[in-house]
Amino acid sequence: MNRRKRVLVTGATGGIGRAIVSQLLEEGHLVLATGRNRAGLEAIRREGAGILEADLSTAEGLDRVARAAGAPDAVILASGVGAFLHAHELSDESIDRMLEVNAASPMKLLRRLLPGMMERGSGRIVFIASAAGKVATKKASAYAASKSAILGYADALRLEMAPYGISVTSINPGPVDTPFLDIAAPSADYRASMAGYLTAPERVAEAAVGALGRPVRDIDLPWYMAAAARAHAIAPGLTERLGRNFFDKK
Repeated sequence: MNRRKRVLVTGATGGIGRAIVSQLLEEGHLVLATGRNRAGLEAIRREGAGILEADLSTAEGLDRVARAAGAPDAVILASGVGAFLHAHELSDESIDRMLEVNAASPMKLLRRLLPGMMERGSGRIVFIASAAGKVATKKASAYAASKSAILGYADALRLEMAPYGISVTSINPGPVDTPFLDIAAPSADYRASMAGYLTAPERVAEAAVGALGRPVRDIDLPWYMAAAARAHAIAPGLTERLGRNFFDKK
């Protein structure tokens, strides 16, 4: 990136969001970090970021963040929740939460931010999506649905924003080594089964921050997730058979 940018980061206190904030600050950018974890936000503030505690599942929280951010040079949407259970085991509340945090809230926030960015005629939008949005697995039905929704939104938004000089990138990692896993899948067996496939949050952050200076359509992480997505697009039945028990050893 050839100049200092004003960057809004949501989900800033989580594993990936936290790594993104750290990398942005190291590069000298101006960061407004949002989240609901007050202690986490205070730690970020001590590193030099602006902070705003807000619940983006509410209209009041969305309005507060939009007012504070104005028309940022870039928005990195890193908020995310998950519950890795079979579809019949999910609660209504869990389904609602995943659809709201992972899909609806980013759309609602951008509805408030886009007019100012469009008027300026430039900007970067980066979604931290998921490989699950391209290739669903067992125990990830609602989570995959929420990530598929944000990928579809990103595709349409990319077309709409191109005339205004605003790029749209989706980062699609596989399982990432953050506390998210321990909340979404509290069983120790899940983390143990994924031990050889976990991506470091710093790697995802590197891709997200890099997209601000060199916009790309999307980035699949790691390389075998990109290969799986391509294979699934060509032969979905085959990839479903091969990957049937990848996330579920039972």
